[in-house]
Amino acid sequence: MSDPVVQEAIKKAAVAWVSVDGAAPRVLWCVPVDGALYLVSGIGEQQAPGLAKAATAEVTLRGDHGGRIVTFTAEVRRVQPGDEEWNSVAPQVGGKRLNASGPTEKLLERWAMDCTLSCLTPAADTPAVTRPDLPDGSLAEPPRETAATSPTRKPFRLHKVRGQRR
Repeated sequence: MSDPVVQEAIKKAAVAWVSVDGAAPRVLWCVPVDGALYLVSGIGEQQAPGLAKAATAEVTLRGDHGGRIVTFTAEVRRVQPGDEEWNSVAPQVGGKRLNASGPTEKLLERWAMDCTLSCLTPAADTPAVTRPDLPDGSLAEPPRETAATSPTRKPFRLHKVRGQRR
């Protein structure tokens, strides 16, 4: 049995900050099912570099008021399409997928071909970090580099502005 704080945080989780191999954590949407977090990554879904091949990951969850309440090491397991766990969990995860195009059955077919459904369960041999051991600072990092830009437009003018009349 893992820490009760971890179990309660998992029950209420909608997003988790997941770090693989010491990389910067990424916020990923997830679905809690039976004390574990399930998340989908891959083509057309959220990007989670390294998670599909990782054995463990560091997970941070927030509390009811939005602040970080627990960080723990999770064992990562891939759920294979067609097995019993996939058949019971994937429809639940698909039903929670916001802005999905088409019915859940089509979504699950795409996931089976192009994506990875990962199960993150708290590791039994590592303790969770909770208050008062959490860091006091925000741990915020500068934004990652991106090729995205915002266009700069000229200010809107309804009419031509003339100089002052004398």
